Amino acid sequence: MLPRETIATAQIPDGETLTLMSHGRDYIIMLGRDELMGTRMQFSEEQLAELTLAELPAKRPRVLIGGYGMGFTYRAALAKLPESGEVIVAEIVPDIIEWAKGPLAHLTGDSLADPRGQIVLCDVAALIDDANDGTCAKFDAILLDVDNGPDGIVRDQNSRLYTRTGLAKAKEALKSGGILSVWSAAPDHKFTRRLMDAGFEVETREVRARPNNKGPRHTIWFASKLRS
Repeated sequence: MLPRETIATAQIPDGETLTLMSHGRDYIIMLGRDELMGTRMQFSEEQLAELTLAELPAKRPRVLIGGYGMGFTYRAALAKLPESGEVIVAEIVPDIIEWAKGPLAHLTGDSLADPRGQIVLCDVAALIDDANDGTCAKFDAILLDVDNGPDGIVRDQNSRLYTRTGLAKAKEALKSGGILSVWSAAPDHKFTRRLMDAGFEVETREVRARPNNKGPRHTIWFASKLRS
């Protein structure tokens, strides 16, 4: 059995420690004993971007992604994005981006140099607030993958994203017809109801973790802001 080897650690602001590990040819990011993501099961994170962008009618979509992780969602968004589109990633842990440039550079490729993409070192909630107060333009889509589901497992402050107030702010930060997409390791019927109570039109899909229709089933909510 191949051992897991620690490559690097990073401190989450006001949170726990992340650990980047290798396991043979695979890489894993751990939060304590919990596996947040890994190279063996990335398909559902890619689908978060692909399925969302497939539903956007905008010719120049402006997309916000909460959490870089290993960059699976970011790179999938770039692959589907028109030349005139824009993807902004909010990542709160600077070391994550350093890992992307260092031990995970073989995954990253030249994606961080793509002129359509921008990495901002901040809380995704701050960019949502900026869109609401007019500091920046609103988004055609907001993709959240900052936790293992709609609760603040990575840092307590993330919980506000999934409250009624947080969902109202996300909705206000979207353009008419925009989509809020949320990735989760498991279903959560109470969260589905909160999205509906916030005035979203909600579709829930189960997506396998691997493209060969194997691995655990993950949940993605697609919450659409009705056109005004």
